[in-house]
Formats: sequence, C-alpha cells, structure tokens
Amino acid sequence: MIYLERTAEGPAEGALVLLHGRGSSEHDLYPLLDAFDPERRLDGYTLRAPMAPPGQGFHWYIVPRVGYPDPDTFNASYAEAGAWLDALPHEKIILGGFSQGAVMSYALGLGSDRKRATAVIGLSGFVPIVPGWDIAPPFPPIFLAHGTYDSIISVSFAHASRDRLEAAGATLDYRESPMDHQIDPRVIQEIAPWIRNVLAS
Repeated sequence: MIYLERTAEGPAEGALVLLHGRGSSEHDLYPLLDAFDPERRLDGYTLRAPMAPPGQGFHWYIVPRVGYPDPDTFNASYAEAGAWLDALPHEKIILGGFSQGAVMSYALGLGSDRKRATAVIGLSGFVPIVPGWDIAPPFPPIFLAHGTYDSIISVSFAHASRDRLEAAGATLDYRESPMDHQIDPRVIQEIAPWIRNVLAS
C-alpha cells in the first residue's frame, strides 16, 4: 500500500496508523500524527485507500447506502490493509480514521478475524454492517466522536455504533460536537492525552 511515514523521536513504543476519508488521500490526516502524538512516542503512518475512481480521489469501498459498505470492495480493502498492518514491526498499534477511514479503523481493529488493535479512534464514521464481518471481544479502548449536524453521515449512525459496541461489552469514550462532517479541534486536543493514557496502561 502507498503511505506516508513519520518516525518516532526515539525507540518507538508502537505505531499510530490513520486512515483518510472518501475522496481524500494519505496527505489529509498526516498533520494529525503530530497532533495526536506530540511527543513522537509512536511511529506514525497514513495510508492511501486502494480504490481510485476517475477524478474522485481515493476510496476504501463503494457506498451503495450509508452504513452498509459494498461487500466486494470492502473485503478487498480490508484484506489489503489488514496484510499491511500485520507486517508492521510493532506490538502496539493504535488505529484511527475519519469518515470511511473511521469505518475501516473499526473493521480492522475490532473485526472477529483480526488481531486486536491497542486502541481505535473513530471520527465521523460508524461500525459497518457487512455480511460475514462482525465485531468481537476482547475490545481495546475506543474513542468515538461525531458532529451532531453531520449531513454526510448522520449522528444517528454514531448512536447506533455506540450502542452496538456497548452491547457487545466495549467501553468507549464518546463525544458529540455541534458541527457538520468534520473533526472538532477540541476533540483533537482530547485525543493526545487519551493516547498517553492508553500507552500508560
């Protein structure tokens, strides 16, 4: 896969991997590596989604309707990104993403057939519903944030994801912000100490 890398200042305590939203690229969330990990304790990576519809940037999967990724394209990206993650030389991997990238972070970090992520950060996304894929315990720490006025992925999807995760036994930090389909700067400020606590535990 194509990706950008930002190395840790000293010996890496793990990896922080961020996945962009639909129509964007690996450059989009790259500045968040320093925002989420200002001490550079982690090796940081931002991946490029493998699908490239003409003139539409990069996508993780086709969207027949929100909440239900196209199984074929979802499974292809899931397998490719999963193989890339499994090849990283880190015991601890914190996964995070925005929009489609959040969906893939939930999938890759919580999937029943996947190695557990150390933590998962989902920004303006949802836990997907795909035939043959499901979440499974044990669950790592999860940070979920969403805009209450999101016009692309309704906040109702965040509520459904929160309820689904909690019903399965997950403990998560949940935030809502009065904004559209974007990342709240106040949430960005919360994530750095949240990651510090994850690493400390």
